[in-house]
Amino acid sequence: MGHNHTHHNQNKKALMVAFLIITVFMVLEYIGGKLTNSLALLSDAGHMLSDSISLGVGLLALILGRRAVSESKTFGYQRLEILSALFNGVLLIVISILIMWESFHRFTEPQVILGPGMLLISSIGAFVNIIVAWIMHQSETSDNINMRAAFLHVIGDLLGSVSAIIASLLIMYFGWTIADPITSLIVSLLILKSGIGISNDAVHMLMEGRPANLDVEKVRETLLQIPGVVSMHDFHVWSITSNFPSISCHLVISYPNHDSILKNALRELHDTFDLEHATIQVESVNADLDQYEHNRCNHFVGKDS
Repeated sequence: MGHNHTHHNQNKKALMVAFLIITVFMVLEYIGGKLTNSLALLSDAGHMLSDSISLGVGLLALILGRRAVSESKTFGYQRLEILSALFNGVLLIVISILIMWESFHRFTEPQVILGPGMLLISSIGAFVNIIVAWIMHQSETSDNINMRAAFLHVIGDLLGSVSAIIASLLIMYFGWTIADPITSLIVSLLILKSGIGISNDAVHMLMEGRPANLDVEKVRETLLQIPGVVSMHDFHVWSITSNFPSISCHLVISYPNHDSILKNALRELHDTFDLEHATIQVESVNADLDQYEHNRCNHFVGKDS
């Protein structure tokens, strides 16, 4: 619990700092984009607006997610993290489509762009995004879907700033104004890929899909290998939220040493798979509970059958 609390505080601090930095620079970049007439800067400012919103939503989800359980929400608000990640993923997709639309428009109607101003603002933007990305990287971005979604937003921003730098140099030294919509289009495709990926992960968790880092078949085989286990049914593994995998199943046993088998099962799940939230129903092979269990969705046979 102390380890999770430390991660929570680190994540909250990282999101707060990132939110403040991104929001301030987003306003500056939008003004710079209007002054220089650069789509690359305006699209990056639009992406930073989505970042600011997503970081704010992620921060709110992180704070509310720690609220205690209630009669109406027995798991509390922990799934706000996944809803926040889904919101971020969809927002990335929408932003990328808007950038692509404007990019195609500028291919047919080239615009006059002030390269030096674009270079200055995009360089500052790259520096800001590197700082924010470093701050986010210090937090729990690999295992927490909400933090990973926010981190992908920042990386998308960094790519946008780098592409704007490249475009500004091409405009300044070669007069290639078409570099502005081309780089915007490339970045929008990268943003789209990230948005689809994080949305798929969030939907997978909301659909009670198996945790990505858990070998479900090995979990099942381990439980079936416990002495006395004849079979297993109604076996389910899912995630409440990031780093909160859960399991439930019915174990059918051949002899009445109920407590010993249950203890072995819980120990195996905890020690081997780090599964701390397990709900196991142990029933005798002679219990004849079929009349009460009409919706068995799976059934597996153990070594003692």
